[in-house]
Amino acid sequence: MKRKTTGDLVFEVFNYLLMMILTVVTLYPFLHVLAVSLNDPYDTVKGGITIFPRKFTLVNYIETLNYPQIPWAVLITVLRTVIGTFAGVLSTAMVAYVINRKDFIARKPVAMMFIITMYVGGGLIPDYMLIRGLGLMNNFLVYILPGLISPFNVIVIKSYMEGIPPDLEESAMIDGANDFLIFWKIILPLCAPVVATISLFIAVGHWNSWFDTYLYCSNEPRLTTLQYELQKILSNAAASSQIDYYSNLDPNRTMKVTPHSLRMAMTIIVTLPILFVYPFVQKYFIHGMTIGAIKS
Repeated sequence: MKRKTTGDLVFEVFNYLLMMILTVVTLYPFLHVLAVSLNDPYDTVKGGITIFPRKFTLVNYIETLNYPQIPWAVLITVLRTVIGTFAGVLSTAMVAYVINRKDFIARKPVAMMFIITMYVGGGLIPDYMLIRGLGLMNNFLVYILPGLISPFNVIVIKSYMEGIPPDLEESAMIDGANDFLIFWKIILPLCAPVVATISLFIAVGHWNSWFDTYLYCSNEPRLTTLQYELQKILSNAAASSQIDYYSNLDPNRTMKVTPHSLRMAMTIIVTLPILFVYPFVQKYFIHGMTIGAIKS
């Protein structure tokens, strides 16, 4: 084996140090939020919390989950994320497949229509009037239908499909397969890496969304989402004093946490589920990069 030179050793040391610094800078904010959420709320007021709790407690999470709207908001958010992701990925992939078909005469005009919507939009007021005209106000479908197909995601999946050999489709047609069978049995499985990527994009978008709840479902408590409840808690905590904030939440109940600790606990609650999803789709990212390397 070739012996490493002094320059190689210096480069490795510098590279490791740089990676360690980047890792610390990336993880420190999250670890700090986690430490504050696990620390005694009145001890946190003293300051000095870094990445480890000084007085460990779960009272912040207990009080947060005792907020009456949180359990129902979690259910609605999970349903919205699962249904919205499945419907969005399937619809986007089907549109991308149709646009990518060479025998589809109107594929260029249709693709151009999707691209135009990326740069031109009606704005907030026309969108609101459209949703109201469609009867989607205070309706669960308002979380699913308006963002069912994303032009950007269509372009990404279409670009990936262009790398699939057309011989596979021709062979399937010779064997008697129709367009739906070819899409479901051949094209979609081959697009697993890009589908996993788009699924993560859509799932994170649904999980983090709160503004559509504020616009279209704020008058319907049964359709509230976790992020919207977090936004209300953060707004109340920022605009009210500690005593007023507690009395606004529940006048008959004395809370044991501070607004700052409550915000940290809510942040961890809404962040962890998405972090747990990533390892399950990471293998598809690696597979996609491997395919790209082979193509090049």
